[in-house]
Amino acid sequence: MTAIFYAACGGFVWCSFLWAVGIVGCSAARKRYRLRPRSPLATAPASSVPGVSILRPLKGLDTNLYENLESTFTQEYPNFEILLSVADENDQALPVARELIAKYPHVNCRIIVGEEIVGVNPKVNNLVRSYREAAHDILWVIDSNVTVHSGTLARSVDALSGSPNAKKRIALVHHVPFAVVTENKIGSRIEEAFLNTNHAKMYIAINTVAVDSCVMGKSNVYRRSDLERVNGSLKPVPTSGSQPGTRGLPAFARFLAEDNMIAGALWHELGDRHDLSCDIARNVVGNMSLSDYIRRRARWIRVRKHMVLSATLLEPFTESVVLSLILAWSLNTLFAVPPLLSLAAHFAIWIYVDLDVYASLAGHPLPAGQRWSFMAAWAARELLALPIFLFAIFGSQVTWRGRNYTILRNGEVERAEQTRSWFQRLRQPKNYDPLSTEL
Repeated sequence: MTAIFYAACGGFVWCSFLWAVGIVGCSAARKRYRLRPRSPLATAPASSVPGVSILRPLKGLDTNLYENLESTFTQEYPNFEILLSVADENDQALPVARELIAKYPHVNCRIIVGEEIVGVNPKVNNLVRSYREAAHDILWVIDSNVTVHSGTLARSVDALSGSPNAKKRIALVHHVPFAVVTENKIGSRIEEAFLNTNHAKMYIAINTVAVDSCVMGKSNVYRRSDLERVNGSLKPVPTSGSQPGTRGLPAFARFLAEDNMIAGALWHELGDRHDLSCDIARNVVGNMSLSDYIRRRARWIRVRKHMVLSATLLEPFTESVVLSLILAWSLNTLFAVPPLLSLAAHFAIWIYVDLDVYASLAGHPLPAGQRWSFMAAWAARELLALPIFLFAIFGSQVTWRGRNYTILRNGEVERAEQTRSWFQRLRQPKNYDPLSTEL
């Protein structure tokens, strides 16, 4: 009985802690995102503000590509350039890029064609030439499926400059992803419900507490001079010193999650910190099926498993379904609270908090016309969280941008040959010679 009592106490404390984290995320979202003041840098003379090079890697026709790219051409900031990177001279994104350059002749924009192979990460290979040719020290790396407000750059430079009284220097400014669905597909809807509620809540909470680096690479602003001092080893760099060997962006081509590793390197190797501006990165989600969603979530769980194993193993116990069962059992054991009552209260408050986070980021409550479809997607996300985790945790291979990779220790990757499942191998005749197009 004593063991059960202590287990119930532990469960109650754990649930209370997770609820506190959720409230922190909700409260911080209200304070940071419901009011977005205009930065004075937006109207300052060009000579008085630091220059910024905007790096956008392109590959194919992403959903809403024209509007996504145009949002960087219309930034209210007096001193910036845009570098659009494509690996292939026949890439379908090139006509879109050229049309925008013709539409905004006053914007300093260049297209850089041709990748440089510095590692296994295709995004880094695509970006490395732009990284080296950028005219300014401050870099804003932003994915092609992201659109931003016209005041984002000015507010981000404000945040990067930091407060004069800050104890730690700011080395990176990032933006919370906010999903925008353009196609009514089940995977797209679930991705929207996930990014705009639970993910945003936890992401904001972790960055508010700021006990460690936690960054997604949809839209990041940092200094090239800082990146040139680190290499992803996460070992502290001596004051004014640099890491040995390959440094800068090419050093992170060995990682699949290069964005997270760059942020971690600036945090741990330089001892600097990150900040969130009051802007969001509108992540335009296109045609995502349910299987696409599952593979996407599984891919990043497998990456995190090799980077932060202990934190990854705790993930199921932070999700609402598992947490509700722990809370119901703990309250029933300690205070004889009926399980159905605690389950109902838990989910009612959890949903309220999630929708409040949505309203803070979107700038308005969930539209009435989308309420039931959004809540159905939200429920599907919560119910799928544990099965996807169990599927992902037992494996180290992922598919990203049409290529197969094996995740190694510390999040590094290597190219992997495509493998067939046991069912596919069983069905294949012994004398069957597959065509190269099928591989």
